[in-house]
Amino acid sequence: MKMIMAVIQDKDSNRLMNALVEHNFRATKLASTGGFLKSGNTTFMIGTEDVRVQKALDIIKDNCQHRQQLVAPVSPMGGNADSYVPYPVEVEVGGATVFVLPIEHFHQF
Repeated sequence: MKMIMAVIQDKDSNRLMNALVEHNFRATKLASTGGFLKSGNTTFMIGTEDVRVQKALDIIKDNCQHRQQLVAPVSPMGGNADSYVPYPVEVEVGGATVFVLPIEHFHQF
């Protein structure tokens, strides 16, 4: 058995949850916050049999796309202003960061 932990952007969470349910995966959905953009993320915890891991990864890949987003920089209060960019910067967001972990025991009470 494996535990799949997928950190995705909030905009993709409903679409991913619907796709997982459609393919009979059970998932726990947790609210989380990204460190770089400090924006909302969703972390999915999906427990599944080893033979279904690739199917779950395919579903995640198909439902979590990269996109471009403008980010307004925060001025460096008392910091080094040499590297400060005073205008919005376009960055790539979205996609998924996925961890697949082995599960030694699984209990449901």
